[in-house]
Amino acid sequence: MINRIRKIVYIICAVALIAVAVNMFLGPHSIAAGGITGLAIIFETLFGFDRFITILAANGIILSAALIFLGKEVLLNTVLGAILLPVFIRFIPQITIVEDTMLSMLAGSVLMAIAASILYANNASSGGTTLPPLILKKYFGISPSIGLLMSDGIIIILCLIVYNVDTFLYAILSVTITAIAMGYIESGLRKRKMVYIISDQSEAITNDILTKLDRGVTLVPVIGAYERTEKEMIMVTMDSKNHRDLLEIVKEHDKEAFMITDNVSDVHGKGFTYDTGSV
Repeated sequence: MINRIRKIVYIICAVALIAVAVNMFLGPHSIAAGGITGLAIIFETLFGFDRFITILAANGIILSAALIFLGKEVLLNTVLGAILLPVFIRFIPQITIVEDTMLSMLAGSVLMAIAASILYANNASSGGTTLPPLILKKYFGISPSIGLLMSDGIIIILCLIVYNVDTFLYAILSVTITAIAMGYIESGLRKRKMVYIISDQSEAITNDILTKLDRGVTLVPVIGAYERTEKEMIMVTMDSKNHRDLLEIVKEHDKEAFMITDNVSDVHGKGFTYDTGSV
């Protein structure tokens, strides 16, 4: 129950961020940066339709697609987002926060990326073109950031027809920035360091890692090709902030230790994604 409540709160916050991005940053400058919200901006210009009406009607179709392709769980999450988005669009003021078009586009794009990443992380959607990326991910393994870029293409082309080249380029730039920011949020913020250490003082180094850094250690038996001697290789995964402390520990025990450090973008398991001490 607590997890479900937490998920609902995340979805509400994400949808609110989308509405803020549209009404206060993208919409005032007619930047139809893809999505059903972009289509709503275009329809508002062409036909005078309220954004609220366009999004509400389109999301009715989206809910049917969610049930067919993604199942009941995603449908329930999509129902919440699909209902909340037009409501937030209706009641959040449509005002210009930033006069400069470029700065407003940048701010709106980043907000959209944060919101979309939160929704995807919770297997949810606000409806509109945020749903096709979920389908592409499920059936074809395509990253949500790439899927979102693909699904927004048609709306960006409409932007060129309805507005001018400048607005069209702003829309392309906005979608690109959103995709890049989503990619960074999906992986960059979760980057860890995988360190491999071969040393004659592996026992002492291992004890310090366990006690001083409070990180788990895996010992891998290895054989040196030149001397054909067996040793233990230390393998440990940690946050970047702990890496400097690890270097000091290794240097203290063995200045000639052999070390390799890799950046890894996704780590799951005890100490990282669940249980006590998770980061």
